[in-house]
Amino acid sequence: MASVWAFCSPFLFSNTSSSRKNIVACEKLLIHKNKVMDVPTTATSVRRSGSYPPSIWSYDHIQSLTSKYTGEKHMPRLQTLKEAVRTMIYKDNEKEENPLKLLNLVDDLQRLGISYHFENEISNVLRNIYYNFYETPEKWTKLDLNLKSLGFRVLRQHGYHVPQEIFEDILDDTGNFKGHLQKDIIGMLNLYEASYVSVEDEDILDDARDFTTKHLKESLKNIADEHLSSLISHALDIPLQWMVPRVEAKWFIEAYEKRTDMNPTLLELAKLDFNMLQAIHLEDLKHTSRWWKKTSWDSKLPFLRDRLVENFLWTIGTNSLPQFSPLRRMLAQVFAMITSIDDVYDVYGTLEEVEQFTAAVGRWDINSIEELPEYMKICFVGLYNSINEIAYYTLTETGFFNLPHLTRAWEGLCKAYLKEAQWYHSGYKPTLEEYLENAYMSISLPLMLKHISLVTSVTPTEELLHSMERAENSIRYSAIILRLADDLGTYTDEMKRGDTPKSVQCYMNETGASEEEARMYVKTLILNTWKKLNKERSSVINSQFLKEVIECGTNLGRMAQFMYHEADGHGHRPDVTKSHVLSLLVNPMT
Repeated sequence: MASVWAFCSPFLFSNTSSSRKNIVACEKLLIHKNKVMDVPTTATSVRRSGSYPPSIWSYDHIQSLTSKYTGEKHMPRLQTLKEAVRTMIYKDNEKEENPLKLLNLVDDLQRLGISYHFENEISNVLRNIYYNFYETPEKWTKLDLNLKSLGFRVLRQHGYHVPQEIFEDILDDTGNFKGHLQKDIIGMLNLYEASYVSVEDEDILDDARDFTTKHLKESLKNIADEHLSSLISHALDIPLQWMVPRVEAKWFIEAYEKRTDMNPTLLELAKLDFNMLQAIHLEDLKHTSRWWKKTSWDSKLPFLRDRLVENFLWTIGTNSLPQFSPLRRMLAQVFAMITSIDDVYDVYGTLEEVEQFTAAVGRWDINSIEELPEYMKICFVGLYNSINEIAYYTLTETGFFNLPHLTRAWEGLCKAYLKEAQWYHSGYKPTLEEYLENAYMSISLPLMLKHISLVTSVTPTEELLHSMERAENSIRYSAIILRLADDLGTYTDEMKRGDTPKSVQCYMNETGASEEEARMYVKTLILNTWKKLNKERSSVINSQFLKEVIECGTNLGRMAQFMYHEADGHGHRPDVTKSHVLSLLVNPMT
């Protein structure tokens, strides 16, 4: 009994109307182990295997990790450094001169991961820069390529409308980029980065992306400056708009330290802040590790991917800020359950079993487990307890009862999983459009954002859900980016075990394209979806709540491009992710 119930929440909710008003102690709902055994799995069922390697992170190792940056002892130094930087921003903002120094400072603060300390100051800086230098063509015509490109990107990232026409004068009479631009490597690099904050139908930026990519690659052969060369290589690997902020901060701090014009105060603040945040993240991970151990899913359900640490990595990619520690702890549980239940539908469960499980989740009734096989009972009760506990936490913290909304989100996810299982068992090959329409849900991003919004917001539930309707397009585009990036990293292994066709195969089946042509098409889809997402992000800039939720969704898309960039770092290749875990969660900066 302990193996199933050791992680039980102090309270459970039944799905009867009366019990939604009354909290039922979990001791009254104990299920004896011999009862769990009542419904055996079908002896003749042929079980597939994902052939996933075991976790490389043991519970004892995770619990043994420590940081000397835990607690408040470093806070006085942090505050001193913050005040020094705040003064620096204020003094520079008073000067109405060339804005390049201020724009570079803002960009450095963002890339170093410390801009969240100076949101008001940065807002004032960018407001002044926009109205003094970028509001009209008369103001921007005097700016050089580098200043136009850097300002364009930074201002667009903060919701200012700077049109692509700012770059019209760098084109010649034939519409091609002027040849002398190639000599301005920094300007070319910033134009390249600017091209990735474009929206649909911005042909100048599309051409700029191709032009700068080509010439930056060629420039690497002749650049002697090691710092500049590393910046270009880094950008060509993944553009800044697509980078996970926390991952970028770690990389950029190390790159910034090598700069000849490095500011020691900024560097010290960035390193100290990184290490203090890392200590918070480590405690979040250890908390989540204790929850995972209590579920016993890793031992009772050995066919699952035991990827707790990798799942937690997604949470700091989603939101790494210190005040969101409860969110990360909750999200890590949600990520782990998504990964596990995905394996039930994708790999282990028979069609009949996953149909039963989907129905049980839809009813959200503890008595539903009677009809499930033993392993699914463990899975369902674990999900049931954990989501009820999350709902209870929200109820006690905010007064809002969000359980019905959370359970509907899980039912929607399971139905999307079920459709893919039905495709697999029937041998059906969906079109790419059919696949993406279902994959938007089955990739689980809508469910994750539902948890984020319902658990962290203090807005009344109905008002919150109405607000979320405004973010529907952003959520969809982020989900598609996540799905397509996941497919590029995992489809080879999944096809070997005979899974339902993914986006690459759907396009190949539909058009007769080669595998390489299909991969290129999917990459183009990702780029075009980013353009749509960029436009949607700018439309909610005035709503702080929606801005935060959409940023989380955007970061999930970024995390997919990061986790699956080299290989399947989430499933088959945990070794690929190991260095990132050590860098982001274990080893402090010195």
